[in-house]
Amino acid sequence: MPFQRTRPRLPARYAPLVTPSVLSLLMTFIVSLISTLKGVGLAPDFIAVWSPAWGLSWLAAFPTLLLVLPVVRRIAGWVCQPAP
Repeated sequence: MPFQRTRPRLPARYAPLVTPSVLSLLMTFIVSLISTLKGVGLAPDFIAVWSPAWGLSWLAAFPTLLLVLPVVRRIAGWVCQPAP
């Protein structure tokens, strides 16, 4: 059996914070990237324009997801059949 290196992992109690954190980082990365590209194009200073927009959008998205995600989960449970 080959040696397998394991990485440290957070306890499960942190999942309610990790999930919206990762989701908001990825979502705002993509949305702000598209929005900035549409607004200024692939300009030489694109990164300088885009990165503050990403940061600001993440600051809005993360707390919003913390508040809204439980409601979204309830709605999804109401709309979808439970797994067998």
